[in-house]
Amino acid sequence: MTLVSRIVVGIVALIHILILWLEMFAWESKGPDVFSFLSEELFTPTKVMAANQGLYNGFLAAGLIWSQFIGNPEWARKVAVFFLLCVAIAGLYGAATISVSILFVQTLFALIGLVFILLTKKA
Repeated sequence: MTLVSRIVVGIVALIHILILWLEMFAWESKGPDVFSFLSEELFTPTKVMAANQGLYNGFLAAGLIWSQFIGNPEWARKVAVFFLLCVAIAGLYGAATISVSILFVQTLFALIGLVFILLTKKA
């Protein structure tokens, strides 16, 4: 992967670490600001559900970070592509079912990463 690809993958991983933090640890305090379209009284009863979602976002971040440390360039590329595709698909579903803003926060960076990885020569 090129340096630009690695940077974009890192940005996508960072976004998902931030989502993990929000959903697992700051759902009731910061969640209402981020998800202002939801009624504030929904945050307490959905805290456990949000934490579960946060954990899944953490797994996506972990996979993307793992791809940065794989010694074999071809495997690193394949792992990054897999996790970026997972992020993009989750983002498309979230944009269709929750909020279009997810398309710009989550999906766009994953697609940019995929383009950079898939259009560069295999290392």
